[in-house]
Amino acid sequence: MFRIQWKRKAQKQLLKTDTVQQKKIVDAVDELTNFPQCHNVKALTNHLYGYRLRVGRYRVFFDADNEVKIVGFVEVKKRDERTY
Repeated sequence: MFRIQWKRKAQKQLLKTDTVQQKKIVDAVDELTNFPQCHNVKALTNHLYGYRLRVGRYRVFFDADNEVKIVGFVEVKKRDERTY
């Protein structure tokens, strides 16, 4: 079982979204305690972060450390032409 660790930057970005989207994102992130048996998670190649979680029009980029079992979230961005 993984432990969720929010980075400060991701927390700030999350607070900028509306409350309905915040709830959806937090619920989706809570499911990552069962990582890697999660839905809407994609391993990224040639990207700054290792994985991407899709929540509606938002993307949560994160890295997972299998030894320590910490999932650290780095960025929450609204999907647009500059997201990837």
